[in-house]
This record gives sequence, structure tokens and C-alpha cells, in this order.
Amino acid sequence: MISVIIPARNDEQTLAVTLSALVPSAVDGIVKQVIVVDGGSTDSTAEVADQAGADVVVSAPGRGGQLAQGAAMARFPWLLFLNADTVLEDGWERSATAFMRRVDRGERPMAAGAFTFRLDDKGIAPRVLERLVHLRCKILRVPYGDQGLLIPRQLFDAVGGYKNLPIMEDIDLARRLGRSRLAMLDANAVTSAERYKRDGYLLSSLRNQICQMLYGVGLPISMIARLHGNIETAP
Repeated sequence: MISVIIPARNDEQTLAVTLSALVPSAVDGIVKQVIVVDGGSTDSTAEVADQAGADVVVSAPGRGGQLAQGAAMARFPWLLFLNADTVLEDGWERSATAFMRRVDRGERPMAAGAFTFRLDDKGIAPRVLERLVHLRCKILRVPYGDQGLLIPRQLFDAVGGYKNLPIMEDIDLARRLGRSRLAMLDANAVTSAERYKRDGYLLSSLRNQICQMLYGVGLPISMIARLHGNIETAP
């Protein structure tokens, strides 16, 4: 029923947990295929994926290209794109299955679904960020890649899939789908907060918002990628 596509690069510390969370759904026959697209890892990412029984594909680095390459190998009618540091909480299968059933039966127009954003960190800052993401998704229907994306192959192909972009590939696809074809699923996707703790919640959030704003006004993706990198490495 579902092919899961996971882009990875030096994610040995988080990938095992991400894959483990998919085991119950694989046993139940919901997840039929897991593809890990390794963008040139220098750690044991590929070995972790292989030992877990995933199909491992080697790719050039770049999340957009990795996602597109994984989708090209998918064999099942629903695609689930998931980050290597994002864990779907228990019960996600019920929400996903109900959503897929409604779409497959024509009870709702064809659409993609994203999960509720959560961070594996305690304190006020992660809770505030989670709330802001919730509001963004409620108002704009623009989920990021760390919320996962469950989409029928037919719709994915119809809108052109993921583009080989160095950054903003998730926003690009969400924009092409549009509000009416994006639904928020009643299940959590828990993402590692390591990047936020390393760079700071304020800086990380500000960087994302600036990049999204610049994308919205039409700045070339290559320039946004350079700016993102400069902000990320700034002291």
C-alpha cells in the first residue's frame, strides 16, 4: 500500500529509530517498501538502513534529488516521504489509513496529508515553535519536510513531484499542491531537536522564515541556498 522514501546523509544516529517506528505498520501490511536514499554518507547510515531491511540507493547529495530518485523506485500506489530524523508516533497508521481510504474511495478529493509537527525536546521554546508551526499549517497549509508527506502516486506525478532543488523542495511541492490538496493528519511526527539546540531556536526559526519569504517573492533558489548557508554558519 505505502512505499516510504527517506533521504539520508550521515544520519546513523537517528535513522534506526525512524525505521523502527515503521515496523508495526510493515507487519500489518500497510508499509510495503522502505527506500533509503543515501546522499553520500561517510558514516554507517547505509549499513543501518540495509540491516533494517530497507532498499538502499546511493545518490548525489541534495534532498530534492534524493526524494525524486526514491520516488522513481517506489512500487506502491501511496508514497510517504519522511526525514531520517523524524519518528512517527504510535497510532499514525490509523490516521493515515483512514485518510487513504477516503481518497481511494472518492469520498474526498485527491490530496496529500502531513503529520503534526513535534520536537523531542523539553521546555518552552520547542512548545512555542510547535504552536507556530500548527498555526502556519492551519492558515497556509504549507507543511515542511519534517512533518512527513503522505501522497498518492497519481497526484505526486500529476503535480510534477519533487524538483532537484538544493533547498525549499518541500515548500515548492506544497505550493504546487495548493491548500485544497493538503490535509493535516491527526498523528504526530516527532523530529530531532538537535539542530535547534545547536543553532538556537530563534536563529533556526528566523532562518526558515527569511528563506520562505524570499522564495515567495521569487528570489532564485540558488541565492536562497547560499543565504541559508551563510546564516547557518554565522557566529
